[in-house]
Amino acid sequence: MGDTSVKKVESRHSPKGEMGQKYLASGVRVAMRLWEDEPPAEAKPASTRDYETVGYVLKGRAELHLEGQTILLNPGDSWLVPRGSSHTYKILETFSAVEATSPSSAAHGRDEHEAAKKPAKA
Repeated sequence: MGDTSVKKVESRHSPKGEMGQKYLASGVRVAMRLWEDEPPAEAKPASTRDYETVGYVLKGRAELHLEGQTILLNPGDSWLVPRGSSHTYKILETFSAVEATSPSSAAHGRDEHEAAKKPAKA
């Protein structure tokens, strides 16, 4: 018999990460997170992650800068950031998106470990 565990995460009770992400349901190999109403802002320094990310834009617009390419993200668009690729986002309009990461970005503090490497905001 396969794994029969079921998880439900109510958005209002979701833990929030240091970068502003809201952690949603997660399993052993994949996790979801929500970026909600991120304000327009210049791109942060590029970073790499030890996981693959796919995302879907709910509202707003952003630019994804990925390995020298600039990809415009509009509502209804989806994207992929391969594991280990250099990337950053520039928020053009108040932005909300859902992302899935594999392996889980929340496991072993992968997100927060990366955030700790970055200089503090002035």
